[in-house]
Amino acid sequence: MRGLHEEFRFATKEGKHEPLILIALYVLDFLCVHPFLDGNGRMSRLLSVLALYHQGYEVGRYISLERIIEQTKESYYETLFLSSQAWHEGEHNPMPWVSYWLGTVLAAYRELDTRVRATATGHGTKADIVIAAIDRMMRPFSLSELEATCPSVGRDWIRALLGQLRREGRLISEGRGRGSRWRKAE
Repeated sequence: MRGLHEEFRFATKEGKHEPLILIALYVLDFLCVHPFLDGNGRMSRLLSVLALYHQGYEVGRYISLERIIEQTKESYYETLFLSSQAWHEGEHNPMPWVSYWLGTVLAAYRELDTRVRATATGHGTKADIVIAAIDRMMRPFSLSELEATCPSVGRDWIRALLGQLRREGRLISEGRGRGSRWRKAE
């Protein structure tokens, strides 16, 4: 681990490579080293946010990378698996992971941009906020997950809008009650 941290620090100070690529590779190496029995994924996300801060990317301050990764968990594990094959032999292909990780950071910046625009233009109505959050959902979601992405909108209001969007045919609900999931109609 010490060697990994020193190499990362040297590479970022040297400035020959794009810092976002270096951070993605650093996180991949950390996950492949797997230094803890439990919590390596959570620690890698903390390291990601910290490394982004140090390179001047502050999106993690406003948007949860943890949440975005949770929403794309299947892709997370798939790309981690693909990029970690033959890692110990130094013959791995980091590109699936780098692409996924950069996509996660890009999704965070897009979400931040949407939130800032809604605030700056005054067009951030509750419906706009919730619909924008639904548009960003990449998989079926629960009311609680949607509520977490729209902290300025009350649960009852979100529930009413979900019902309206279902009646309009824009959303489909699967299940009932607390376990129900929502997905965009195709």
